Amino acid sequence: MRGNKLVTFLEMIKIEHTLFALPFAFMGAMLGAVVGVGELPSWAQIGWIILAMVGARSAAMGLNRVIDKTFDKNNPRTSMRAIPAGLLSSKEVWIFIVASFVLLFVATANLSTLAMKLLPLAVFMLVFYSYTKRFTWLCHIILGFTIALAPLGGWVAVTGHVDIYALILYVSVAFWTAGFDVIYACQDMEFDRNTGLHSIPQRFGLNGALWIAKGFHLIPAIGFLVMFLLMAELSWWYFAGVLISYALMIYEHSIVRPNNLSKLNTAFFTMNGTLSIVVFCFTCIDLVVRYAW
Repeated sequence: MRGNKLVTFLEMIKIEHTLFALPFAFMGAMLGAVVGVGELPSWAQIGWIILAMVGARSAAMGLNRVIDKTFDKNNPRTSMRAIPAGLLSSKEVWIFIVASFVLLFVATANLSTLAMKLLPLAVFMLVFYSYTKRFTWLCHIILGFTIALAPLGGWVAVTGHVDIYALILYVSVAFWTAGFDVIYACQDMEFDRNTGLHSIPQRFGLNGALWIAKGFHLIPAIGFLVMFLLMAELSWWYFAGVLISYALMIYEHSIVRPNNLSKLNTAFFTMNGTLSIVVFCFTCIDLVVRYAW
């Protein structure tokens, strides 16, 4: 029974979607350490960053499921999620949320002083996002800037400060996230219209939403390139990863069309999970080759 509960909690928070943000958190930590102190982050720092990410993401997903439980129950796509399906109670999820925030606090306390000072802002954004689709179609951008706290947090955790490179990475990941979230939201366009929820597909239609998602993805495409041009710490290994990320984003947009959303999950999960891993791995190879050997 306990094993089944654990599986249910992991399914509730979509643990596999950690592939979107965790690689970029590591990338932010590695770049920040190299730029700030000229060496790679320690294993202790990496460990605390992982725990902070687990705590933050678990709390955010738990909050989203509790806050949206009524909408989830009425949406055929989400009606079998843990709370509306009766697999977990709201009380159980709230206990899980509190425990996740405690984990986030403990992990952050073992990183930099600035990370602790910024923690209240991060907690606010984690809570605030779930309410935004009730009043603005800009909810995708707000989600983007919330998830992009992962690479920014990784940077701050090892350096104790924020610089222009950290902000470029932050904005790039924010609009990459916003772009794929717009694509994902296309499947709920009619439900959003019928229930009064706000989203870019609900406001601009499928065709308009997909064009906006393409525009959002131009920002990380430019941002990743600007980092290569400005950061002396990066070389052609990183640039090769960026080129592959371009190909993945182009393919992602080519398989989703207004009259055919059958490959939406491939575009959302497979392509974006692969993109974040590719960019991180090539950045990692670049920095490890230059600074560890």
